[in-house]
Amino acid sequence: MSLPDREKTELNHLLRRIALAGLIGSLALVSACTVRPLYSSAPLSGSQASASAELALIGIKPVNTRYGQHVRNNLIFGFGRGAGEPASPVYSLNLGVTEAVESAALVQVGTDEDEPTAGSVTLTGSYTLADAKTGVVIASGKRSITSSFDRPRQEFAAYRAQIDAENRAARELAEALQLSIAQDLVRHGKTG
Repeated sequence: MSLPDREKTELNHLLRRIALAGLIGSLALVSACTVRPLYSSAPLSGSQASASAELALIGIKPVNTRYGQHVRNNLIFGFGRGAGEPASPVYSLNLGVTEAVESAALVQVGTDEDEPTAGSVTLTGSYTLADAKTGVVIASGKRSITSSFDRPRQEFAAYRAQIDAENRAARELAEALQLSIAQDLVRHGKTG
């Protein structure tokens, strides 16, 4: 039992129209998407400067802790691509960094005492990006990074391992903050 030829051709025409409508609809949907590299040299929307050039215009306020200063130094290096702080910043970044150190594992190795043998350092950075001239807040956010370390029995070695973990976390936190701030600048669309 098959359909007559006329009904088959009408069905084929209907299916072609539906397929064509679906193709046009999907093309319209795909054309609305814009993808471009975050750090490309192409200008941001509404600006003549690229995201990299805009990041180089951010001045970072001083912080008061060793690990906070480490994050700040890494941000300055990353924003300016090694060029240092801008002479006249367009944006002002207020950075706050907090630390939490925890014992991650308790293992008894040849003693009756519970001594921590591993730890973790969590650095949390919160930021507020504002226009340097007007003080209008453009974006704010918060990122956290955790770095683990072994805690040997020697006191200085344990202290040094914790410092090394802080340094690793500070580097990674600066990278996460840099990406977040670059995304905020692109999202905001206001540059320069």
